[in-house]
Amino acid sequence: MAFEIKATGRAIPQRRVSNKELAQKIDTSDEWIWSHTGIRARHIASADTAASDLGFEAAWNVLEMAVEQGVCMEKTPEELAHTLDMIVVATTTPDFYGCPSTACLIQNRLHAKNAGAMDVSAACSGFIYGLETAAGILGTGKGRKRCLVIGCEILSRFIDWNDRGTCVLFGDGAGAVLLEKTDATDIRGLLKTILRADGTGSENLIIKKGGSRNAYRAGDVFEFASFIEMNGHAVYNFAVGAVTEIIRDLLKTENISVDELRWIVPHQANARIVQAAAKRLGFPPEKFFLNIEEYANTSSASIPIALDELNRGGYLKKGDMILCVGFGAGLTYGGNLIVW
Repeated sequence: MAFEIKATGRAIPQRRVSNKELAQKIDTSDEWIWSHTGIRARHIASADTAASDLGFEAAWNVLEMAVEQGVCMEKTPEELAHTLDMIVVATTTPDFYGCPSTACLIQNRLHAKNAGAMDVSAACSGFIYGLETAAGILGTGKGRKRCLVIGCEILSRFIDWNDRGTCVLFGDGAGAVLLEKTDATDIRGLLKTILRADGTGSENLIIKKGGSRNAYRAGDVFEFASFIEMNGHAVYNFAVGAVTEIIRDLLKTENISVDELRWIVPHQANARIVQAAAKRLGFPPEKFFLNIEEYANTSSASIPIALDELNRGGYLKKGDMILCVGFGAGLTYGGNLIVW
């Protein structure tokens, strides 16, 4: 038995906001953003677009690829949607607070009438957690075969666009994969996952307003909306250590060398984090796939977006081994070792 990624997809908003455009509105510059983050642009969703809209588009993209490439017996995306057993959505920016889940909204639009649906809340590590959750669900349920794992975010709604320390970092987008349980007996699919957390750093990356700890109440007057607040220095230090730890532990546990990896696909938060981790590990920087230059930080969507770019760009071949590693608010971190 194996849990294989059969198809990938992504959804990117049309509106592209360059660093130069941002520099016309806030006290920053293209040179400053690029030198500190490795970001040149980000994509921003229209006012009438929610996380489930991008998630649905990415999911449909996956179903279309699976049908077109003949990785399933179904002849149309609609037929394939009917065979889904589960939809797992990782998101920090759900359509609605608490309920309904964003996964249920996507399930409805897909007409995936036989699928369960649930959200995973692990911030930028969400796709890593979601992939392992999906494999667990497929592995423990008799007859379960297919699961969509989606990361979708509208982070632009939760950013203080006057704070140059955070607003330059984030973008909107969605990515998705079709995970299928197969009868493969050779080494294939999801090999190993490590999931970890460090709640002592929970205050370092937080949206403070709106939960049961600090609920909205009738009559409240707000000078500012509910924004992402971040201790950039603390998060940077945590992230470099988390990436290094997860990569080392995954390779050691499975007795694998870095030379056996085709790609390391990190969460795209800051290119400097990845470069620092690569240096600490002594790994060649070209082993790490980066697309943050175009999309900025799309949280739970960043890794599946990167996987789709690699897949559709012909940079992944059957049998390639890749390592995905994520880190984010919570603080959460983790990684997946996958044979394509």
